[in-house]
This record gives sequence, structure tokens and C-alpha cells, in this order.
Amino acid sequence: MRTRLLAETRRRKVLDWLQEEGSARVRTLADAFNVSEVTIRQDLEKLEAEGYITREHGGAFLKSVPQQVREMALQHRDNMDAKQRIGRAAAQLVGDGETIVLDSGSTTTEVAANLLTRRDMTVITNALNIALMLGAESGFEVHMTGGHFKAPTLSLSGERSADYFKGLFVRKLFLATAALDLEAGLTYPALSDIAVKRAMIEAAERVYLVADSSKIGVRSFSSLGGLDLVHVLITDDGIKPEDRAAIEAIGVQVIVA
Repeated sequence: MRTRLLAETRRRKVLDWLQEEGSARVRTLADAFNVSEVTIRQDLEKLEAEGYITREHGGAFLKSVPQQVREMALQHRDNMDAKQRIGRAAAQLVGDGETIVLDSGSTTTEVAANLLTRRDMTVITNALNIALMLGAESGFEVHMTGGHFKAPTLSLSGERSADYFKGLFVRKLFLATAALDLEAGLTYPALSDIAVKRAMIEAAERVYLVADSSKIGVRSFSSLGGLDLVHVLITDDGIKPEDRAAIEAIGVQVIVA
């Protein structure tokens, strides 16, 4: 029973990785999860049988990617009511004439959607969909990082994307996360975004983490660092009182949308 549960947990994390990256090599996944390539191939066979992915020689890719890119649709669209409220609350903290960084993600996309009435804004982002949304507005000057394109998140990642932030200084960063936990901190399904997010944090005077309450108390695959990396958490009213108290106890302001 325990072996089966461990295998199911690993397959879930492998799928999370693919839903973040779009594709992966067998060798990369085997190294990341510290298992044999044979084990990863078995995981991929199972995920293919369940209709999530398509295997190819030496790896696999997410089945939904081509349609997602054509429709400019993000992979993670759950809890959208909470994300929309968080987006509105976060946007209220931004005034005309500011320079901000918007991380990629469905919640930060909601922040962007609520900034459309601002003027004289400069926005730096690694999200293609956010750049297209705000770049079409006359009141915005939009800058994009370089890097490797990740189809599920419509974003640019990797060291080239991180390098863009060297020497930059902005007042506010709106940061996304896959999961947050008092012990594990901020965690993500894969490795490629970690360097980008660290660079964003280093460039920002104030870091606003936008995350719906379903992500609190959850751990993903790779760690960015502790919750003390952020100044403000903007979440929804599903946050547990004890979680809010614990987060505020380490010096993070909590705004409930």
C-alpha cells in the first residue's frame, strides 16, 4: 500500500512538473525525483493512459499544450473567483506612474486585468499574456524578459530571464507561487522559474505574494525560500485563522480579499 501511495504521489508531482514546463526528458525527471529512468517511463506510461500527456522518444509533453498556446489560455484556472478578488485587491495598491514587476501566473494575470485604467505605468513581466494585455493600452510601457518559453504558463524562464533583472530597481513586485507552507516556504512544481523569481525579489523594494488560500499549507517540488522573502501576502477569506496568525507572526502582512 505504501509503495503504491508513494508512486501515486510521485506521478502527481511529475504531472505538476509537465503542467508547469510543458515537456520534459526522462533523464531530467529521473534525476529530479531520484529514481531510475525505468520508473519514470512507467510513470509516463500511466499518465499517457490517463490522457494527460503524450510520450515521445526520451521524454513526454503535455497533451493540452498546442491548444492552450493557440487560445492563449493558462493551464491553472481553478479557484478563479478567489483569484479575481485577489487581483482587484492587489491592483488597488498600485497608482498611476509606478514601475512594477508582474510575475507570470493566473493570479498575477488578474492583477494585470485590474490595472487597465492606470496611466503612465511601466510594467516588467515574464508573462507573454500579460505583456499582450497591457502592451495594447496607451497608458503602459511594457518590458519583457528574455529566456525559454514555457507554454503552459505562457511565460519566459531560465537564466536569461533572470539576468534581465540585474541592475534593475522597482518599488513593487507581485509574485506568484504554486504552494506556501510555514516550514517549506514558497515552493514550485519545477526548477526553471526559481532563478527568475529570486532575481525579481532582489530587484524589488517590496514583494507582494498573491496566492489563493488553497495553496496555503501545501508543498510543491522545488523551494524558492522562506516566507520571510515577502512583505505582504494577498489571499482570500478561505485562509484559516491559525494560518493567518502564524504568517503574521513572522512579520508578513496579510491582506484578505
